[in-house]
Amino acid sequence: MGTVTSLPSGLGGPGPERIAAAAQAAAPVYDFRRPTTLAREHARILELAFETFARQWGTQLTAKIRVMCQVGFVSVQMQAYDDYVAGLPALTTMVLCEPEGTEARAVIQFPASEALSWVCRMLGSPAPGTLPERAFTRIEATLIRSLMNEALEDLHYSLGTLLPRRLQVSSIAHQSQFAQAADKSQLLITAWFTVRVGERSASASVALPAELLLEQLGENREPEPGGNSEALLAASLGTVPVDVQLATAPSAVRPQAILDLAVGDILPLGHRVHQPFDLLAGNHRVGTAAAGSRSGRAAAVIVTTQES
Repeated sequence: MGTVTSLPSGLGGPGPERIAAAAQAAAPVYDFRRPTTLAREHARILELAFETFARQWGTQLTAKIRVMCQVGFVSVQMQAYDDYVAGLPALTTMVLCEPEGTEARAVIQFPASEALSWVCRMLGSPAPGTLPERAFTRIEATLIRSLMNEALEDLHYSLGTLLPRRLQVSSIAHQSQFAQAADKSQLLITAWFTVRVGERSASASVALPAELLLEQLGENREPEPGGNSEALLAASLGTVPVDVQLATAPSAVRPQAILDLAVGDILPLGHRVHQPFDLLAGNHRVGTAAAGSRSGRAAAVIVTTQES
């Protein structure tokens, strides 16, 4: 019997090590203990809301810093706070916002250097080419708070009933690892944006506690019991509008007779004078009825009914 020898990984295709490495690089890590996936219909609703917020925020920035600004929506996802912070730079600006009646905090994040360029333009000075990532002075922090308060108004307008609780700025942090806006395992709905001010462009994000939005999205709604599904279906179908018609029995007519029709011609029908009309609902025969009137309007008097 012959022996089978394995080919080197460089011949005949990639070796098992390369295949395993490629599969590991292509497959995202998913923790089944903390499912953080938005339903498709919920994600679409949030995308439309955050796209509206992006337009509103860009208009507000343009009016405040007197330079053409564009904010573009990138993506929205649900993730744990620890994962969200891990994707942020170590030095950045995190505006912490407190919703009314809850301890959960929302975050508006953007680079501090970009915020300093906004402040420079608000004070009538052109923004320098490079600006440091540093904490704000008292005047700078006051101006940034003013911008963020108006951004929160745009956020409430864009989300509408999805965000019933009002948000207000509570503090500003500059180190993402020490901001402590939420517990590590708390779920957030994070939206990512690109903010372009003049020739400068940067990434920004808005993170909202998932508990503030999921209830309005229907995530916590209890399913209806399945025992009365037939009655629920019948009740729903009973409210669907359908067209009701009175029709005569069909008659066969030659095409030439139709082509020769003129005003005043009489077209005989196969329907007898005293025969009730067919009662059609949605083009289906459900019974017979005689023509009549009620309160000055044409009406149908039901003669027979039939089940199909």
